Amino acid sequence: MALALAQAVFGRELPPAFGPYLHPTAADFGANQTFHTGDRMVGTYYFYWYDAPSKTHVINAGLNTDALTDHPPTLEGFSWKSVDWHKKQLSDMEAAGIDVALMVFWGAPSEQDAKADLHWSYEGLAPLVEARDALVRAGKHPPKIGLFYDTSTLQYNSWHEHIDLTTDFGRQWFYATVRDFFSCIPARDWAMIDNKPIILLYSADFARNHDHTFVTEMRARFAEDFSGRTPWLAPQNSWRAHGDSTCAWGGALGLKRAGIAELGPGYDHSAVPGRTPLVVPREGGKFYEENWLKFLRRPTPFVMLETWNEFHEGTEICASKEYGRRYIDLTRQYSDRFKKGWRPATSSGAFYNARAVEIGAGLKLLQNDDGETTSAAVLGSTAIKAAGARGRYIYFAVDDSFKWSDAMSARLEVEYFDGGRGEFTVEFDGSDPHAPFAGAYTGAGKSVALRGEPAWKTASFDLRGARFWNSENRASDFRLVVLAAELYVRQVRLIRN
Repeated sequence: MALALAQAVFGRELPPAFGPYLHPTAADFGANQTFHTGDRMVGTYYFYWYDAPSKTHVINAGLNTDALTDHPPTLEGFSWKSVDWHKKQLSDMEAAGIDVALMVFWGAPSEQDAKADLHWSYEGLAPLVEARDALVRAGKHPPKIGLFYDTSTLQYNSWHEHIDLTTDFGRQWFYATVRDFFSCIPARDWAMIDNKPIILLYSADFARNHDHTFVTEMRARFAEDFSGRTPWLAPQNSWRAHGDSTCAWGGALGLKRAGIAELGPGYDHSAVPGRTPLVVPREGGKFYEENWLKFLRRPTPFVMLETWNEFHEGTEICASKEYGRRYIDLTRQYSDRFKKGWRPATSSGAFYNARAVEIGAGLKLLQNDDGETTSAAVLGSTAIKAAGARGRYIYFAVDDSFKWSDAMSARLEVEYFDGGRGEFTVEFDGSDPHAPFAGAYTGAGKSVALRGEPAWKTASFDLRGARFWNSENRASDFRLVVLAAELYVRQVRLIRN
């Protein structure tokens, strides 16, 4: 079957592979030792899109304002073009105990032209490879290199194409991006599990449409171009496609558990124009440490740290002007504990022996862009009001000391005011593999009708197989789904069965 990539579409052709490293031989892999399924691995996301001389991703274009919430220790040599800058980052990753660096890659076929908006994705890889190889020759052990496919390029690219992965052209586009990245990285530098190069996928939301066929075709084409190898693929849990594992972006806001766990130091995108303010404080490192401890109580073999150096969103653990090397040292401390199999004691906090938790006593109300609440007085009671339009949410997190096991059965009681028309239901972090985001939004199986009978009422929901891994937005464990103009809630109580 012919697998040639060049195909005319809308007057364009997909270009051939960008890099020189197709068809690697056994010698090309050299002493590259693979990780194996079950090995304990620490990875991170490497954003290499900065260039201080041209101010790219350093100054907000058109506004001439600082684009970075946090900052590197110096802007001197701060560039994807600098071998020395890459060497410093890779050396610091080694110091932090990081095994795998996933390049945040925007190198779609449309970006191969040197004048394309995202050409830096290609331009930065050769200096990266030179830097890693120099460190290896010097006897160092820098992290190996894998791919984080930033799927934003399926919608935002220099050709202004919105890619449908159910079409021949869409599947070819997807594979070409994967091929181009690995054609730029020699096999000796690949990060692999079971001899398969590692790929993690960002959100499915940017694809016009998709099904599993884009994965099947990608594997077949990759084997032809890379000497029989096939990728080790972990799609984000928004994809309707199967891989070797799953990932769940958002760990900088709080621990995310999927096949690959994700955690980070906090979040602050204050410098990014046009975004609704969102800040998760670092608390002097306490937030990062608490998420490491949560992870270590129920570890997965592979954990990704968000991020190495995303200064725009303030998620960096690399050296920075604001925090020095504090997070490098913390990462080393906890990555060593993880690899040694150390587990902290099971939380025996205030709610360990409690039969129930409620708002203010083991249940924490959380705010999110789609879940803003206000306080209101209703018939002499203080209540939580779901703010905003229909289809809003009210988010809650359960105190860790109440979580005895990975799957528990519980009953949720909601005291609500029946003051209008509509309905509400509950979605919880559960075990249903068919529920959105690998069970994170498992439905409780019933809805409660609002009939406009002005009185306080109580609704009960059975939550079977609840994980409560903080997998929902803002590291919450469950949410009320409000399909009404407004909803007032006086109390929420979670009772262990």
